Amino acid sequence: MNLPDPLIQVSADPYPWPLEDLRAEQMALIVIDMQRDFCDPGGYVAGLGADITALRAPIDPIARCLAAARAAGLVVIHTRQGYRPDLSDLPLWRRLKFDRSGSAVGKPGPLGRVLIRGEAGFATIEELAVLPGEPVIDKTANGAFTGTDLDVVLRAKNVRAIAFAGNTIDVCVHTSMREANDRGYQCLLLSDCCGAIEPGLHAWALRSVQVEAGVFGSVGTSQDFVSALSA
Repeated sequence: MNLPDPLIQVSADPYPWPLEDLRAEQMALIVIDMQRDFCDPGGYVAGLGADITALRAPIDPIARCLAAARAAGLVVIHTRQGYRPDLSDLPLWRRLKFDRSGSAVGKPGPLGRVLIRGEAGFATIEELAVLPGEPVIDKTANGAFTGTDLDVVLRAKNVRAIAFAGNTIDVCVHTSMREANDRGYQCLLLSDCCGAIEPGLHAWALRSVQVEAGVFGSVGTSQDFVSALSA
């Protein structure tokens, strides 16, 4: 006799994820911008003089979550941020901002032209390599839904709940989670699977999700996520 697939529910704060009765194939893990330009000593962020230790800290927890998600049958999606080689998709105001701050975006660096599609720095880090069949969403905005087909991909796969991981928690992860929330997806932010350049920004990002009884979703840990999927 064939038994139905077990329902999955992850312990989280202020409520478990998901609240609906969903099966693994209706849930997704999205890994945001774990690229060499953000996590590698020769990448964009390190070139700004920032300490990338906090941006590398999520690598192992994300790897464990990826393994659990793949084994359980969740949809796994990766995103990458970067621009066309001719910078035609870089808004003028952003280019002026980069020039004003002395940013290396578009300029040669140790990993090729910084944040340019196709360059070595644009690639996902080897520790979290994309497996065949896993969608990769390339974006130019902070939010993974803006200007991309991410929503189309998720709805085609009948996904209704999304767990978020990646860098940085206060910018691209948070923006993408808010976009997903507005589109009706139930969201889970994996606290130890995200990095921020400043500790205060990490704390703010977590708290801003939890206010108003979970206005944007719930906050959980990689341990809770893996345990629920393994069970």
